[in-house]
Amino acid sequence: MPGIMEALGLKKATEQEPTVEAWRLEDAAYRLETANENLARLQLMYEDTGWESLTAAGQREFTREGLTRNAELCRVMFLANPLMKRGLGIRASYVFGQGVEINARATGDDGEQDVDAVVKAFLDDEGNMDAVTGAQARISLENDLGTDGNVFLAHFTNPLTGRVKVRPLPFDEIVEIISEPGDKTTPWFYRRRWVETTLTNTFGSLSREYEALYPALKYQPATKQKSYNGVEVRWDSPILHVKVNPYGSKVWGVGDGFAALPWCRSYKEFLEDWATLCRALSRIAFRASSSKAKASQVQRAGLEALNKMGAGSSVSLGEGQTLEAVPKTGATLDSESGRPLAAMAAAALGVNVTILLADPGVTGARAVAETLDRPQYLELMNRQEVWSQAYRASCGYVIEQAVIAPRGPLKGTVTREDDRLLVDLGDTDATVEVIWPELEEIPLDILMGALEKANDMDVLPPVEKFKLVLRALRVRDIDDLLAAMVNDAGEFIPPSAAADATAGDLAAKAFRDGKDPAAALK
Repeated sequence: MPGIMEALGLKKATEQEPTVEAWRLEDAAYRLETANENLARLQLMYEDTGWESLTAAGQREFTREGLTRNAELCRVMFLANPLMKRGLGIRASYVFGQGVEINARATGDDGEQDVDAVVKAFLDDEGNMDAVTGAQARISLENDLGTDGNVFLAHFTNPLTGRVKVRPLPFDEIVEIISEPGDKTTPWFYRRRWVETTLTNTFGSLSREYEALYPALKYQPATKQKSYNGVEVRWDSPILHVKVNPYGSKVWGVGDGFAALPWCRSYKEFLEDWATLCRALSRIAFRASSSKAKASQVQRAGLEALNKMGAGSSVSLGEGQTLEAVPKTGATLDSESGRPLAAMAAAALGVNVTILLADPGVTGARAVAETLDRPQYLELMNRQEVWSQAYRASCGYVIEQAVIAPRGPLKGTVTREDDRLLVDLGDTDATVEVIWPELEEIPLDILMGALEKANDMDVLPPVEKFKLVLRALRVRDIDDLLAAMVNDAGEFIPPSAAADATAGDLAAKAFRDGKDPAAALK
């Protein structure tokens, strides 16, 4: 048997050198052992407590229930934590602080339909302004993106007149998004579950739970069922889903404040610890010592009386007694030591730490605090583009319904393409423009100089030049001024020519508009 083992190379001969086959077998065994050790090491690394907690936390945080919990935490931090409140407030101010201009190109001139009037009626509707299109509503919805990461805008539509009322639905009430089979990025329905409380005849309250399916804004199938599995479908209330920081299958968004949560909390705890330390150091300002026990008792009584005296008092000590200040060397902690924590929160929220801490005179140069760097500038422009896309989609739906409805104010043809209705207004341009002011303030003299050069080159139509001048001067609601500068034929009238208009011209224009010519001359 030993001879066979030696012949197979599994055992060294006592007097012979190992054969080539034996060397190869030992090398393979060594490599296999090394590979097993590396595999075990990788397994231990993966099973490390830190990695396990990270992956497990990720699985919990990004479920539907986890997203709701995260949104609730961000909302509380937005209300209670100054760092989170200021960070999200800065973002919202940069995005909507200077307003936004939304209009349609077709204004009813040159025989085209007045699409702009339909869009303005939708935007200026009192209920729509309070809920979505007004200044306060825009800031509120931007903050919702910061805390929830998702905004759901339901478009309640009158099928007879085409009038649209837009209202935001709470993120917590949308429990499921049903997408096209095989395509997670194309939503079909949003499942909503909510509770409504109504008053009874006895001045009590009655709560009832509801559940319904709302179609996506661009999902318009030819066959519309009234319900699916007993759940009602509200076809006249499609939803536009605005989301930021999508992850995974891109179905849900994550709030901007989620990444800043631990750092906002850490900075708060750091300042609390710093205040506690300062309070502790201020409690014991002096220490007294005595060589005799009886003298120590008398000294303690004297110190108690000294604590009740004001600053600048004197004390008389006996022989062998001392009173000296407690040294603070090594016990102090600079509050600026927590600035890296605030910087991490600023990075998560996409703002400068100097602006976030509201103290540019101490934590950074004032010039840096008052300007945007290129990455932050592009990030805020990207958020504006997110809202631009949402506004164009919403206004586009309003224009479509104004054509589809039997009593709608617009006329056109409707065609179908798969599960989408397409509207054609003929010669009328249905384009909706969303114009944002510049994030960085450009000096007025530079703007006007550029407009003067453009005027000399004669590369822009007069109406566009007039628009640019009004925007450079930060004039709001320029539509009325533009209407006064255009005649019935849609031609631009220079302000000087409009001022020189004769009384006959004013009376004739009033007569053509169906107004009293005499009233126009007053």
